[in-house]
Amino acid sequence: MSTVTDYPLLVFVLALVAFWLCAQLGAALRRSHEAHGGHAPEPFSLVLTASLTLLGLIVGFTFSMAVIRYDQRKNDEAEEANAIGTEYARAGLLPATDAAMTRMLLRSYLDQRIRLYQARDEERRVEIRQRITQLERQLWSAVQNAALAQPSALTALAAAGMNDVLNSESYTQAAWWNRIPPAAWLLMSLIALLCNVMVGYAARGATVGSLLLIILPVLLAIAFLLIADIDSPRGGVIRVSAQNLLSLSEHMH
Repeated sequence: MSTVTDYPLLVFVLALVAFWLCAQLGAALRRSHEAHGGHAPEPFSLVLTASLTLLGLIVGFTFSMAVIRYDQRKNDEAEEANAIGTEYARAGLLPATDAAMTRMLLRSYLDQRIRLYQARDEERRVEIRQRITQLERQLWSAVQNAALAQPSALTALAAAGMNDVLNSESYTQAAWWNRIPPAAWLLMSLIALLCNVMVGYAARGATVGSLLLIILPVLLAIAFLLIADIDSPRGGVIRVSAQNLLSLSEHMH
């Protein structure tokens, strides 16, 4: 199921508009307050500084969460390629007919895994996942039949390797589903909105005030864009490429 964070450019636009409006709201509140003879309370600068510091920490923490998840997806792609390559070699331990069938299915399976990484359309990805599921059943059936027909330590080793292949696919899928929690996005957005209101309230002067009312919203919108791009496995331009799977495919074919 797609969410707003799957579209980093949309996150950027929404964040920029929302933060700019909040800054304008803060400026309007200041003008209204001053028109009635009021002034900002003395602790306001201290509260603003503390709020901006807290916002910076939360943005940095959320960015770290996104980078960790991105690195995990890269590691899982490498481990999946290693598991498939190891099982391709272990397939030679099976009887000749079963070995040829298993290796043929592994090549087809590898091609589908690469296509899944490269697919951008959701309908296309659903079709590829269905083919992968069918191939996984066929792969396990081929190894299982060989292991039952000729039980030995060698066929058991090939069966264990196939289990690693299937497990690695599950780990990769779990890593794709492991995203920044919505609560973290909500908390970060709420603090960012409040900070922009306070910055708008603190801005004074026509030129300086106008610059302050746009600088922070732009910076925060860029930060949100980068976090959403790294955190999204499918959206944006920062993606995990199937370089290890592609290298393995060239070797196997």
